Amino acid sequence: MAAIIDAKGLQVFYGDSQVLHGVDFRVGEGETVALIGRNGMGKSTTLRAILGLVPPRGGSVAILGQDMTGQPTHRIARAGLGYVPEGRQIFPRLSVRENLAIAARPGRGGTTDWTVRRVLETFPRLAERLNHVGTTLSGGEQQMLAIGRALVTNPDVLILDEATEGLAPLIRKEIWRVVVGLKATGLATVIVDKNVHALLDIADRAVILVKGQVAHEGTAAELRRRPEILQRYIGL
Repeated sequence: MAAIIDAKGLQVFYGDSQVLHGVDFRVGEGETVALIGRNGMGKSTTLRAILGLVPPRGGSVAILGQDMTGQPTHRIARAGLGYVPEGRQIFPRLSVRENLAIAARPGRGGTTDWTVRRVLETFPRLAERLNHVGTTLSGGEQQMLAIGRALVTNPDVLILDEATEGLAPLIRKEIWRVVVGLKATGLATVIVDKNVHALLDIADRAVILVKGQVAHEGTAAELRRRPEILQRYIGL
């Protein structure tokens, strides 16, 4: 399976404190990867290092075989990554329509599979609020908008950091339904979420981080079959 993301030996510091200690992280074409760990173990930092939002002091990042180590975030994103950050970070003073339109662009090779219209078909709730500004949306609607905004960049891999954090159960169910649908289209995804069991029902593979290091990597089926691994590393 060809690698979309191939990060090797990532080392990241915040000031004098080292947060990542040589993390390897790989995502293949069409693969759904769950990034798992307790709070503060380095999950978000790993994603931010891959995206260039936090410059790694060591290691390398390749996107579709191209070395992107040290490149600015906008170049890394245009190489094929769509990012839904923790906290959503939509443009609060722009409408739903404007949030989507400002991000829309062809993907690598000129692909335009994801249009604003397709996003609105995927999230009918957004279509009903097309002219509402971001500050008037519920948390669930903001998350839908953040996902839609990433999709209209036509990425090769969609990265969701805390995909359902703070959302009502019905909205969480809707987000998982969409993620399953995205997987069915062949879009690769990386997902961080506190609901580990929901993640494992969707993911092909899982990577567990403990104190900034990869403690376990294997198939989601293996983790479902061997709950003692989850108990050992994250207390589930």
